[in-house]
Amino acid sequence: MNIIRRRPWDLPERLATPEQVYLDRRSVLAGLGGFAAIAASPFSVAEAAEDPLARYFPAPRNEAYKLDRSLTPEEINGKYNNFYEFGTSKQISAAAQKLKTQPWKVTIDGLVAKPIEMDVAELVAKMPLEERLYRHRCVEAWSMTIPFTGFSLAELVKLAEPKSDAKYLRMETFFDPSVAVGQKQPMWPWPYVEGLTIPEAMNELSFLVVGTYGKVMAKQHGAPLRLATPWKYGFKSIKSIVKFSFVSQRPESFWQGLQGGEYGFWANVNPAVDHPRWSQARERVLHSGETVPTLIYNGYGDQVGHLYKDMKGENLFI
Repeated sequence: MNIIRRRPWDLPERLATPEQVYLDRRSVLAGLGGFAAIAASPFSVAEAAEDPLARYFPAPRNEAYKLDRSLTPEEINGKYNNFYEFGTSKQISAAAQKLKTQPWKVTIDGLVAKPIEMDVAELVAKMPLEERLYRHRCVEAWSMTIPFTGFSLAELVKLAEPKSDAKYLRMETFFDPSVAVGQKQPMWPWPYVEGLTIPEAMNELSFLVVGTYGKVMAKQHGAPLRLATPWKYGFKSIKSIVKFSFVSQRPESFWQGLQGGEYGFWANVNPAVDHPRWSQARERVLHSGETVPTLIYNGYGDQVGHLYKDMKGENLFI
């Protein structure tokens, strides 16, 4: 007898968007050159037409990455965002439109064979793009489910050719207080910095995102290039990245520098380890309003649990 074992994120049929509905949408986008998507996005038609990344959408979906709940509607996802560069409220989508994302230079440096600087469009042209359906769990105990388009972070690591003494990947966002009013806060450690170990960066789930919902990513989501690490709390998924540095010492992240007792380097999701000010046992699914149990590593333990074996003395879940 064959026993079927479902992975934690496999989607029950009763929750799935009918396949033909989704495929019809993708066919329309492809046939119209993305016009329908442009109309629904915060970009103007002219701005989207000028974006060199638009030619890559929609990208093929990788069916290995599924969900156990329905997708968060795009209109909800687009209006409920943490992007502290543009303010501390969730309603920063209008302010984020001031960010100029083309051209966008990306630097790869540090302990690498040769430093690289290129436009994000040139970087994307070198990469195999695909769409993945990922959970997103915020440390504030709410969650979304998002169709991300991008490429494996491991591909960038391979491009960089890091040296053997590179132990961590440090990532840094843009710094421009003239457009990002939040960066005028003098006591905050701008620019935003995050980091992963090299094994974490090489893990299959680590994903560099350039699009959502079948089109170029909206600015409030971290355009033109952001990270998605779905087994970690959302603040680890740095937005609007301009620099990748391969380093030997563990970098201090933005939130560590601001409130290290509450936001650590690892930030792996664990329902049994509470935030100092609230429980992490359950989460509010943003688009349904339901409160559901949180899963260890956000349901991705089979893929990442081995990364943290025998790490004594590390606060892996804060």
